[in-house]
Amino acid sequence: MNLKELSHKLGLSPTTVSRALNGYPEVSEATREKVVAAARRHNYQPNTKAIRLATGRAMAVGHVVPLSNRHEIVNPIFADFIAGAGEMYSRAGYDLTLSIVPDAQETRTYRELHSRGTVDGVIVHSPLENDRRIALLQELEIPFVVHGRATGSELPYSWVDVNNRRAFKRATEFLLDLGHRRIALINGLEFMDFAIRRRRGYLDALEGHGLPADPDLMVSDEMTETHGYRHAQRMLARPNAPTAFLCSSMIIGLGVRRAIEDAGLKMGRDISIIIHDDELSYMRNGDDVPIFTATRSSVREAGRRAATMLLGIIAKTSPSPSHELLEADLIIGQSTGPAPKAP
Repeated sequence: MNLKELSHKLGLSPTTVSRALNGYPEVSEATREKVVAAARRHNYQPNTKAIRLATGRAMAVGHVVPLSNRHEIVNPIFADFIAGAGEMYSRAGYDLTLSIVPDAQETRTYRELHSRGTVDGVIVHSPLENDRRIALLQELEIPFVVHGRATGSELPYSWVDVNNRRAFKRATEFLLDLGHRRIALINGLEFMDFAIRRRRGYLDALEGHGLPADPDLMVSDEMTETHGYRHAQRMLARPNAPTAFLCSSMIIGLGVRRAIEDAGLKMGRDISIIIHDDELSYMRNGDDVPIFTATRSSVREAGRRAATMLLGIIAKTSPSPSHELLEADLIIGQSTGPAPKAP
């Protein structure tokens, strides 16, 4: 079945059907869903080769991951983001190009993608403070969207991000309202934007309650179960141990929970935990009742939003720069309770 035949069956113009399949924002969501469902039902596949010839586009989007971030490839957060973005690429007839490169070759890789014309745009992952990739991609005039924001960058650029600062301020305030005063923060690496903003939210809440920040209760590290366990174990061994932990990921939270249990304590009764939950497909925070109290935001949805934004920029139907700030919900689980009374 070709585009003209599919359009006739739907009673729509070929232009509308094409725009619906390619993610153009002026097409209503109801129409888009109707067109996509019909395309699947009739096994319609756009002729990518013809589209490339007609538009001069590569019909591909690039994702460049440096080897220093190789843990991203097995990280369920990265996988869910790619799954969400991939849904939108597939719907629009685009391929996904993933490049794993040594750190020293990242700049060259972007330049080669540009010179070879193998991608129409890129999504930038794990933005850093004053991220140099933003200036590079603007110099190369490659359409791009950043998953997150780059603290300190004064250049205009498109991004999709979670309101990390507000989420962690709210989480810390929730613990403070439960009576906790010794709240530990086990954060991600703080040269990365999301971790910078999460620490700021945590500090905002403490300051708002007139509490000083204790450097011994704040740590920045790779977000692994082992690091969560070791940092929590060390803090719990202190005479004035924390009564609550704020963790930058569920993976860290699992390590903290293990340290609590090893200390003969009970999560939610003796020690409270709040995590950041990316609502992952293969790593769920409980079923009907969440295990962890969490600031929750779907990273798969962020992937969809970032991909849709980028495809709109490529098609010149969306303004650039574009911004979308997603809010995280505070989900109450079994991991938090009132601060224990001092003996």
